Amino acid sequence: MNRQNILITGASSGLGRGMAIEFAKRGRNLALCARRLDRLEELKTELERDYPDIRVFIRPLDVNDHAQVFEVFQGFTEDFGGRLDRVIVNAGMGKGAALGTGNFEANRQTAETNFVAALAQCEAALSQFRAQNSGHLVTISSVSAVRGFRRAMTVYAATKAALTSLSEGIRIDLLGTPIKVTTVHPGFIRSEINVKVEKVPFIVDTETGCRAMVRAIEKEGANVFVPTWPWAVMRYLLKLMPLSQLRKFS
Repeated sequence: MNRQNILITGASSGLGRGMAIEFAKRGRNLALCARRLDRLEELKTELERDYPDIRVFIRPLDVNDHAQVFEVFQGFTEDFGGRLDRVIVNAGMGKGAALGTGNFEANRQTAETNFVAALAQCEAALSQFRAQNSGHLVTISSVSAVRGFRRAMTVYAATKAALTSLSEGIRIDLLGTPIKVTTVHPGFIRSEINVKVEKVPFIVDTETGCRAMVRAIEKEGANVFVPTWPWAVMRYLLKLMPLSQLRKFS
């Protein structure tokens, strides 16, 4: 199915920006939101210049302002004449440190942004999808959702596991309806969230990773791991790894 009107949160940089470019290449209309309006304006100018046949709308959004999430999603729906075809819940952060080291505030911010704010986004998207009886909800989880991870990844991995579980519950609730739910689990893709991390196994550049993500999203499967190699296999190996080996991935 051709999902023409696509909303992406956290679109000003990283994977959100990369996915916006890939969907623009496919001729899709875009609703892009993030905290940094200046970055969104730059992206909008670039996309409209390179892909003049698409429509691009932008709005500032802090996903931790839950009331604003609903307002912005409704505004984009009106921009598109009353219809959203796909919402990609992408906004997130990776701040944090090992628990008990005095970094509760950073861990709290990560937990609230990656899960509670994602819940608000799913609620806002599904309110529209249920009203129009169609749509595609996409949640961006992580391969780290498969197991617990250490240090800065501890809370991040936990939030992504929670998001994967939330998405599955929504999928079960919507079985037999025209509303589809896809959970994307990216492996290690270079972006602003991990730019300072030097040694990461199997990492790919942003363009390669986003191209793989968009291909997977278009297929509308339930749970996908990208890039397919090696993560479609590694997801199973990670579940079997002893903790001494698992610590090498974080």
